[in-house]
Amino acid sequence: HVQLVESGGGSVQTGGSLRLSCEFSGNTNADYCMGWYRQTPGKEKEGVAVVDSRGTASYGESAKGRLTISKDNVKNTLSLQMNSLEVEDTAMYYCAANWYGGSASKLRPLYQDWGQGTQVTVS
Repeated sequence: HVQLVESGGGSVQTGGSLRLSCEFSGNTNADYCMGWYRQTPGKEKEGVAVVDSRGTASYGESAKGRLTISKDNVKNTLSLQMNSLEVEDTAMYYCAANWYGGSASKLRPLYQDWGQGTQVTVS
């Protein structure tokens, strides 16, 4: 398993920026894909951004052009730079690792390990 600890959430005004971080440790599987997901009460987790073992990033429609995912394999940190935040970005944001979804879209929440989440509130 991979241990994941998110940080960086908070309250921000519309148009502002936040940078989320996820420190990870432990064992990862061969398909070393990691991602950021978000969830609001009563809704399923939504894929925001993922990065695969080759460093290729994919983004959900709501994230394109505003959010950027990056992974530092030396510091063992997955980051999400969030710019031009909108009220609709308000959610709990989770970091995920250890993909088990085979050939399915990596934006689907099919990961073995999850962090505890960090709240982002935009008003």
